Amino acid sequence: MATVLVASLAACGGDDDSSAADPGTTEATATTPTAKLAGVKDYLGEHTSLLTGFTSELEADAERYAALAEAAGYDNERLWSESADQVGPLVEKLKATWIVGNPYYERMEGIVAGTPSLARYDVILDAGSSAAEDPESAVPFDLELGDGTVLKQPGNLYNLTEGALWGTVPDGLPESTPADLDGDGQEEFGEVLPDARFLLASAEAFDRYANELADAGDAWQPSGSDAFTALVVMVPTMSEYFGQWKESRFVLGDRSSAESFNVVSRLSDINDILTGLSVIYGDLRPTLADADPAQSRQTGRELNDLQAFVEDLYAREQKGNRFTPEQADVLGTEAQERATAIAGQVSQAAAALGVTIEQ
Repeated sequence: MATVLVASLAACGGDDDSSAADPGTTEATATTPTAKLAGVKDYLGEHTSLLTGFTSELEADAERYAALAEAAGYDNERLWSESADQVGPLVEKLKATWIVGNPYYERMEGIVAGTPSLARYDVILDAGSSAAEDPESAVPFDLELGDGTVLKQPGNLYNLTEGALWGTVPDGLPESTPADLDGDGQEEFGEVLPDARFLLASAEAFDRYANELADAGDAWQPSGSDAFTALVVMVPTMSEYFGQWKESRFVLGDRSSAESFNVVSRLSDINDILTGLSVIYGDLRPTLADADPAQSRQTGRELNDLQAFVEDLYAREQKGNRFTPEQADVLGTEAQERATAIAGQVSQAAAALGVTIEQ
């Protein structure tokens, strides 16, 4: 499973790990010139800048929401009755900001999660579970709320903020309060008032770790081993992602009990992840072509075809096509088979070039 791979990478690439940041360490046995990976580093920098802009805005609005909640004694019913004209638009702005900010990380996830020295941030921001769900893949942080409550390893920060804003937090975390935000007489999915202390603590942690990732990305010097590792680890993660899509509201509708991936379709996320992986392959391709031009063309073509396959599914979904769970299984199997073949080709190329893949 991708989460296990990511957690494994995070464990071998924690705060004290410097080997992946030194291009000489992982390239010592390479038989070809060092791959030129400036495009990957620039791409990462652009997206960490977008991410920190998003998390800063989210935190600022969470602070404004918390100030209104404090004035209402942190009583959401009172907050709504006294300040609906301020609270409603602010909650909707928070949700809109979250949706806009979702792809900023997904588009660089393949780089971050697939690079040992950066992978811990994938666990923190997007992939880590809660300790209650799975201690082995749990996030490495606790969350302290403004009243002193400490939530032990509560889950990753995209899921926590999505859960707070749309009311899908798992049991044991502060619940959001249903509210008829649009005034149509019904409390529909996502119409909630978040727990202010929980939302603010999550947003503050989100911004802090996003900035840590930006700093780590600035210091990172990508090596050929990093690039090959990212492709081999992250391309064949389709079955996990399609499984999450299958369980979400985008497939099951109101029958879904999923606590995440209900706001932005996982198909959109998969397409974004493949976009970042294609950037890596684009920088590696000249090196691969020097060794085997025909193979490099085939691998590039198959990676493009995989992304086109996902793009087509997402476009169909956007037009109103509701896939069934059975279809999701079949489509996920096809995507996984394509991805496994691509990863195998990349792994063989790395072996031929003498480049180490870190697992």
